[in-house]
Amino acid sequence: MPDFNVVLTPGDVDAGLINTVVEIPKWSTLKIEWNRNVAAFQLDRVEPSIFAKPVNYGFIPQTLDEDGDELDTLVLTNEPIPTGVFLEAIVIGVLKFEDDGEVDDKIICVPADDRNTDDAIKSLDDLHGRWRQKIEHHFMHYKDLKKPGSTKVLGWGDAEEAKRIIKECIARYKK
Repeated sequence: MPDFNVVLTPGDVDAGLINTVVEIPKWSTLKIEWNRNVAAFQLDRVEPSIFAKPVNYGFIPQTLDEDGDELDTLVLTNEPIPTGVFLEAIVIGVLKFEDDGEVDDKIICVPADDRNTDDAIKSLDDLHGRWRQKIEHHFMHYKDLKKPGSTKVLGWGDAEEAKRIIKECIARYKK
């Protein structure tokens, strides 16, 4: 398996196009994480089925968020994307998130070529309100059985705020 932090760039952030690698497919209960020390995916734990991911979960190569991991992405598709698949995606926003007191933001993105939706999703405003409620609920409660109250959704930001965060995480990675 290639080291995604070596073979991929973060993408053209100014244009709103990023590369993202999927760690956890939509609806999975497997908490799979990229382990940069060995350049491989690692099963961290198995979550209870009530906490299955409602969206594909991944990361942007060559970034480091404040929590010490690559910057997370939530990739919106109707179908699950398998672990290890990478894609070019369009940044549409950010979920401002805190996990156990650490910043752990999630960049919201869609595939750059989504013929199923005719590339209709351009911003968070194109998503129905129920979608945001589901995502907020998931991230507020997915650790409730282990450590209740340890996660906080702090709000949403637009694509420009997301790009600013991505650039900060690229700079942190380069240090």
